Amino acid sequence: MPSAVKSWHLRPHDPDAAARLAAAAKTTQVVAQLLLNRGIREPAEARLFLDTPLTALHPPQLLPGIPAAVERIIRAVKDGRRICVYGDYDVDGTTGTAILLGLFALLGAKAEFYVPNRMDEGYGLNVDAIRELAKSGVSLLITVDCGITSTAEADEARRLGLELIVTDHHEMKDRLPAADVLVHPRLPGSQYPHGDLSGAGVAFKLAWAIAQAASGSDKVAPQFRAYLMNALGLAALGLVADVVPLRDENRVFVRHGLDRLTKTPSAGIKALIAASGLAEGTVLKAEDIGFRLGPRLNAAGRLECARLAVDLLTTTNPQRARELAEYLENLNQKRQAQERRAVSEAREMVEAAGYDQHAGIVLASTEWHPGVIGIVAARIADRYGRPVLLVALKEGDEPCAGSGRSIQGFPLHEALAACAGELVAHGGHAAAAGFKVLPSRVDALRERFVAHAAGHFGGAPPQSRLVLDAEVPLAALTFGLMKELDKLEPFGAENPRPRFLAAGLKVEGVPRRIGTGERHLAFRVRQGNTLVRCVAFGMGERLDELMSAGGECCLAFTPKVNEWQGHRTVEMELMDFRPGANPDLA
Repeated sequence: MPSAVKSWHLRPHDPDAAARLAAAAKTTQVVAQLLLNRGIREPAEARLFLDTPLTALHPPQLLPGIPAAVERIIRAVKDGRRICVYGDYDVDGTTGTAILLGLFALLGAKAEFYVPNRMDEGYGLNVDAIRELAKSGVSLLITVDCGITSTAEADEARRLGLELIVTDHHEMKDRLPAADVLVHPRLPGSQYPHGDLSGAGVAFKLAWAIAQAASGSDKVAPQFRAYLMNALGLAALGLVADVVPLRDENRVFVRHGLDRLTKTPSAGIKALIAASGLAEGTVLKAEDIGFRLGPRLNAAGRLECARLAVDLLTTTNPQRARELAEYLENLNQKRQAQERRAVSEAREMVEAAGYDQHAGIVLASTEWHPGVIGIVAARIADRYGRPVLLVALKEGDEPCAGSGRSIQGFPLHEALAACAGELVAHGGHAAAAGFKVLPSRVDALRERFVAHAAGHFGGAPPQSRLVLDAEVPLAALTFGLMKELDKLEPFGAENPRPRFLAAGLKVEGVPRRIGTGERHLAFRVRQGNTLVRCVAFGMGERLDELMSAGGECCLAFTPKVNEWQGHRTVEMELMDFRPGANPDLA
């Protein structure tokens, strides 16, 4: 069964508007047109986007709950009370936890951390952990990247006399937890200018405000400034890995954080970079976090215990850092193997049962590890253009972990709310969600979820859209163009790499399947006198389709610079292709 067909849309080109913006914002027309494509039309907004100064970070005191949280934390530090940072097990949670731990170390606070085990405890606060922490003598509990839906757990903390500060960024429920302080950019009545902070971003803002209070001034003392500048790198890791929109101050965090990760990496980050196969001194980009560093940090929480990731991010011992990074690398390889196997099995299940004809897809297996089903759900959703729920079944009738990924225009958290009668628990947001379900209710969940999706779409789900910035000739793919595109870095959510169309091409020579399992394609295309190499990740099985029009094709791609044995070339990384000379634009 082929993957979902994407409709191609070419953005309109307005040369007059691009020329005006280029002149006013003092940039090139290429960059100006790409800014227009991203909804940036005013010169001042364009310059802010391109320059991304640190001064564009909003004052932390504007974040709801920060003043009260800082007051309680400073008092607890002065009184010598035991503080525990309770973080989530993903990259956003572990980096945010590391940010606060580093600051507490500078303050000389009695601070420790706790990260729940994904398999045994699940996401967020849990009552058993709260009781154990209270029994051990912890008196102040600070959450990172979790807790905003933990109403019962907050009630238990209050009963035990445990002071609780919740810092989070996830979707809220109707009832907020009865914590002593809630820190969240979108609390009811909030006027914070940027509601899309990640958990690590919120933790950084709290650390900044604590440093100001400890310095007795908005301008922090030198030791705190040095720490916070390096902590920007941790915030960047969490922000990119959590796929939050790279706009407003998130862009500031990532632009400056990548610079710190490159120039002044900690022992742990240096070891992680080496383990991921990047050369020492590599100028890191957001995609290096997304595809290399982030997955290795995430592997700890997915397959074992995320404490290992926090240990790596906070250690100052190079030998210990190397050992931890190598261990995470091994875990990541195991994660990749499990993911590949589960994707293959899920596709077989879809096609054997004809689930690709349904408006939504629900699959379950006892063979799947709970730590990888979210990634697998994303792969299946992208392939078939349907919202997907996957369940890692257990023996017996114990609640099982489930994970879902959506497609554009289908709010997954609302769909799960509509299926709540079949679920033990659920939470998440429009694009991704988690849930628990009894094995005996999986079929009923499938029936209700598919019915909800069918009602939402009013028929077949919409085609996936691939929006292209401009049509370019192969001769335009120069190092000069790449230098212009670099001005739009960092790329990520809501600021994707520029996507281009090249039409009327001819495959030169014989395409090759490459990579593990021959999952990818590599080939060259010619247009006139210009010959360019292409790589199509995950499209190995589409080789016959590529050559079905005698090698004539149109490509949707993003240009990349490839360096190999001292040679640098501009290549095309494909997002899709069409056989024939006509791109068939929608």
